[in-house]
Order: sequence, then C-alpha cells, then structure tokens
Amino acid sequence: MHPAISVENIGKCYRVDHAVERRAYKTLRETVTSLCAAPLRRLRNGAKGRANEDFWALRNLTFTTEPGERVGIIGRNGAGKSTLLKVLSRITKPTSGQVRLRGRVGSLLEVGTGFHPELTGRENIYLNGAILGMSRRDIARKFDQIVDFAEVEKFLDTPVKRYSSGMYVRLAFAVAAHLEPEILIVDEVLAVGDVAFQRKCMGRMKEVGKNGCTVLFVSHNMPAIETLCTRAILLDRGSVVREGNVPAVVGEYHRRLMSGQPQDQAGALDAPRPHSNRKLFCAATLLDEAGAPTQYIPLSAPFHLRLGLDVGEPIEHPLIGVGIDDVFGQRVLTVHTPAAGCVIERISGRCEVDCRIAHLPLAPGDYSVKLAITAGGGELDAVERALQFAVTDGDAFGEGRGHQRGVCIAASAWCVHASGSTRHLEPSV
Repeated sequence: MHPAISVENIGKCYRVDHAVERRAYKTLRETVTSLCAAPLRRLRNGAKGRANEDFWALRNLTFTTEPGERVGIIGRNGAGKSTLLKVLSRITKPTSGQVRLRGRVGSLLEVGTGFHPELTGRENIYLNGAILGMSRRDIARKFDQIVDFAEVEKFLDTPVKRYSSGMYVRLAFAVAAHLEPEILIVDEVLAVGDVAFQRKCMGRMKEVGKNGCTVLFVSHNMPAIETLCTRAILLDRGSVVREGNVPAVVGEYHRRLMSGQPQDQAGALDAPRPHSNRKLFCAATLLDEAGAPTQYIPLSAPFHLRLGLDVGEPIEHPLIGVGIDDVFGQRVLTVHTPAAGCVIERISGRCEVDCRIAHLPLAPGDYSVKLAITAGGGELDAVERALQFAVTDGDAFGEGRGHQRGVCIAASAWCVHASGSTRHLEPSV
C-alpha cells in the first residue's frame, strides 16, 4: 500500500526585507514624493539602503503517513507547523523538495478557510464539496449530517460573514470532516470552539481515521494529541527532530521546553507580591531521592520540596500550602499543613520547611509550583510559579504495562467477585 502522504526533503524559504530607515507615519505628500523618486533612487544606490535575509521556515523535512493514521504535529511557536500544513494543503509551494498526496484533501487551517463570506452556509457547503471534487448528489447525501453536526440549521441561509467565530468553525469543520476527504488537515483552529464542540470534533476525527481517512492534527494541547493521535512528529526550526509513538514524542517536546526555558526561581521569589508587601519565601528547591537539586521527577517517584523562609518577627501557628499547576495554569494538586494534620507552633527568623509526597500521582508533563503562607485567617505571602519541574515517563508500574496518560496516575489493587467467592488479582511478574 502506498503512503497517503509522502514528504521528501521539502524546504520553504521566505525573503525578509529590512529597511534601513522606516518612519511610523508619513504625510500624503511624503508618500507620493517617495514613490516617484523610488526608481531613480534604486538606479543610484542599487541595493544600498535595504538588507535582505532568507528565512527558512522549513528545511530538509521528510516523513510519510500511511492511510488511516492519525498523526499529531507538535512543536514550539515558529517551529514550522502551520507552514507545513499550508504546503500540504497546496496554499503555498515549497521552495525545494517534493510532496505527494494520494486522495482528496480537506483542510481547516484557520477560521474561514475555503469559505466565501458573501455566500450562505448552504451555498458554502456545496462550494466546498465541489472543490473536493464531489458531485452535487454526493454532497446532498451528506448535507443533513453536516448541518446536524454544525448545529447551525437556523442560520443556514444567512451569509457566513455574519456568523460568530464559533459558528464559522463548527460549519467549516463539519464540511471538512463529512465530505469524505481521504486526507483531513486540521490546525489549532478547533480551540475557537467550546469544550463540547472540541470533544465532538475529536470523536469525529477518530471515526474518520478508523474509516481509512488520514488525519494530520496540529495542536499545543498535548492531552488532545495523546487522546486522538496514533503517531506524533516533533518539529523544531523547520525540521523533524523526532517521530514515533505519541508518549515518547510528547515527552521529548516537554524536555525541550524545560531545557530551552530555564526556570527563573530567583526572579519569581524576588518579584513584587500583588497582595502583600512581605516576602517571606526566599527559596524553593526540588530535591531528588539522593537529596540533590533537580527539575525532573520520574513517574510515581517521591516529591521532596524544600522551602526557605525569612519571616523576621515570629509568626504563631502559620499554615503553609503548596499548589501544583499544569502548563495551562489549572490546579491539579494541592497539599497543605492542615490537610496533613500538621501543626507548626511558631516560626521566626530564617528557617526551612520540607514538604514530601511519597508517590507523586501526576502524569508525565510540565508543572509549576505556587507557595502560600497564612496565619490568623489572613494571607501573609504567596508566590506564583515559584518553581517549575517536569514529571518524566518511567516504569513505575512494571515493564510493558501501557502508556501513562491522564492528569493523575496511581497504583491500584483489583479483585473479582464471582460465584460467592472473591479472588484477589496479583501483579504479573
């Protein structure tokens, strides 16, 4: 079987012009005079006065995708993801290399891609179907499914220029996913929709993938990539740096983010506090099992956080809390002294406080730590993003026991009740 997509050493180069002198505002007279004098100026100065730079958005990029694969394209901003999808969608030509696509391509790269704003939703459905090479009869056969999925029946005969961004995306995705493309290309545009619609879209992309459609999905939402995709490709500076199974590629993406953005702990702890003039927290250090500073915790390994405080005057019965947030700023775990049944009678001057979790239950990914200390019912100090760390994948629950996905992962015990007896299941060796 031939690959659905074959990309062979493609490159995309853009010419970036840098004017030596540029003014933010010009009068009409200055603009007209400059335009009239431009030919003479070019003859006199040649290239002088402008500097050109070649920017390679893609360089020597090669991969293949089999029919029915759901492939996630991930990478930092500027890695070349959107440029790659534009090349595959034939919106722009590659500067070098070759792309082979076997089948009809449905693309959803940004709000309004492929839609004519003056046409109604109904007319745009038929227009997009015609672009995909479908007959009017085939489009009519899918028409009701598209309208039901997009939930825009009430506004079907309204020009799409009057649609909200959410309505636009719902209809655009419904058209792209239901008009039987062999290759479906979707960029981050789904983020415009609400949570229910995103879940609906994910289910539809899984369905078309099982029916043989090849799906390329670009997103910064790693849980969505892990849920939908069967394979992932990591781009950096326009080239493929890793491809393969999703957890491994996503793990590499997280490691590159952490290494490329070293935590600025001192900056966070020294920054002005928005709700307090006191800076009681002066240090925060994550320690590994050997007691050495680290930024990485293996899956289900112990969590050991050491906090340094400089409180000056004594504080009676302080309560100390630690919150852990994911990369989107959502709180995923909270621990504090009252919940642990711990009572600190009094602290003063400079001291250190240790917080330990025997088995951190978080899934692999990037996280940040928030610190807070209260006393007498009032918050004395709080530090957002005082520390950043990553949970790395590992063999915490035994070799070959599946990929670790989700927000939290924990060990568990199982038993089977049948025929009036109970059988406890033991871990296999």
